Amino acid sequence: MSDSKGDPRRRHSAKVVDGPGKSASRAMLRAVGFTDEDFHKPQVGIASTWSQVTPCNSHIGELADKACEGADAAGGKGVIFNTITISDGIANGTEGMKYSLVSREVIADSIETVAACEGFDGLVTLGGCDKNMPGCLMGMARLNRPSVFVYGGTIMPGKGHTDIVSVFEAMGAHSRGDMDLIELKQIEETAIPGPGSCGGMYTANTMASAIEALGMSLPGSSAQNAVSEEKREDCVRAGAAVLKLLEQDIKPSDIMTRAAFENAITVVIALGGSTNAVLHLIAMARTVGVALSLDDFTEIGKRVPVLADLRPSGHYMMSELVAIGGIQPLMKILLEAGLLQGDCLTVTGRTLAENLADVAPYPLDQSIIAPLSEPLKAESHLRILYGNLAPDGAVAKITGKEGTHFSGPARVFGSEEEAQQRINDGTVVSGDVVVIRYEGPRGGPGMREMLTPTSAIMGRGLGNEVALITDGRFSGGSHGFVVGHVTPEAFDGGPLALLEDGDLITIDAQDNTLVVDLSDAELARRRANWKQPAPRYTRGVLAKYARLVGSASEGALTDQD
Repeated sequence: MSDSKGDPRRRHSAKVVDGPGKSASRAMLRAVGFTDEDFHKPQVGIASTWSQVTPCNSHIGELADKACEGADAAGGKGVIFNTITISDGIANGTEGMKYSLVSREVIADSIETVAACEGFDGLVTLGGCDKNMPGCLMGMARLNRPSVFVYGGTIMPGKGHTDIVSVFEAMGAHSRGDMDLIELKQIEETAIPGPGSCGGMYTANTMASAIEALGMSLPGSSAQNAVSEEKREDCVRAGAAVLKLLEQDIKPSDIMTRAAFENAITVVIALGGSTNAVLHLIAMARTVGVALSLDDFTEIGKRVPVLADLRPSGHYMMSELVAIGGIQPLMKILLEAGLLQGDCLTVTGRTLAENLADVAPYPLDQSIIAPLSEPLKAESHLRILYGNLAPDGAVAKITGKEGTHFSGPARVFGSEEEAQQRINDGTVVSGDVVVIRYEGPRGGPGMREMLTPTSAIMGRGLGNEVALITDGRFSGGSHGFVVGHVTPEAFDGGPLALLEDGDLITIDAQDNTLVVDLSDAELARRRANWKQPAPRYTRGVLAKYARLVGSASEGALTDQD
């Protein structure tokens, strides 16, 4: 009969399995493989996002087994449970994409629910796609029990150096008439060669890198190929690391500090990462009680350059960065330049500086990471814009290749589908500013990514000639002159709701402004005549989400204060 209440590592599981009054609990656990010895061990929940839904997660079942092996070998008792994932790459451009950001909240809720109910003492969470990574971190932060996150790893390039964005842009080229069906099918058949997350510095690789920089993954976890011995070893080490964290009583709140989030932002900027990092890092920070805002990205961005020549705006894929050492040498460069705070604690039990002390530099002949003396962009590509179209802020990804200023007449659409149709049929022309509204967290609901329309614009050869603004989001694979997360969103009566075709919109990524050439009086007149649309959903998870979700500028959380 278990009775280990004196073991501080078991402060949660002891309440579930110790003493005569918990015989029924032990009986249930014996049926799933527990032995007498196991009841005396700390229990480590292994949150797996395994699924056949997407290649990003199709291999994570095996990785969860490895994490469990690591926890068991280190003296714990691993218990695997599942949470959901969805696939942005599959759902993009459809109504189903409205569930994407919603899934982040469901994942966090489910991890919190299972771990708190079952009394796990620590956690390993494994994620492989955009929303399940921040969802895992938010669940871990809520529980605040010793935890390690494991990234499922990046996919390998497809034939001809292709990836999922290659397919989306090929679809645009086909709609323009520049690619026949045979060529399109050839790209479709070869661009996704196996398991792993989308291969550029899109949202998955961005968030994995951010989480490692935050200190919540073991060093190197964010830059490993999905199908590799290194990734399997990473999982084993993560399981063992939780036992060390339990011994030292190191919790997420000890690691996920304000300074650690600043480190994460710094690494995201240096890598040229996704705009979704803004949304997710704010949400993660708020979940753990750290104040983080849009303006922090601006302030940090003033001193941090873009160094990585990675897709979507650059040339290389994550697997090629893996081959030269991943992000650890980059982090050491940033640390030595005074751009990272090295005293931040990490899941190794050591500081960031201690983790990086023996990291070797990149090979001299590499061309993926530029030197600090010759950055690809001297300041951040992530621009936080304000103005009479975005009083509460908007987020743009401006690498400089698009220019820094765009002005043109509005071409206004009330949904992604409407915009996509008009891009494909040639209604959208050079010089236009495409406006896609009522796609925000509440209005969509769900704040869909606009990868399909941005890829169609690229595929039609308009990437440098058309801008796009929205209260929705962008995929990490989107590029071009694009501005998202416009707040307040149109459904809440934000200025985006008041626009009409032909209104002159100006985006300025130097002054960080997003404005429409209308007087305050004209905007007030239009607002007086505006009526909020009826909710698109009145029952189910999307309706529940729309009632609970906060502003995108505050992370689009459903459990905000």
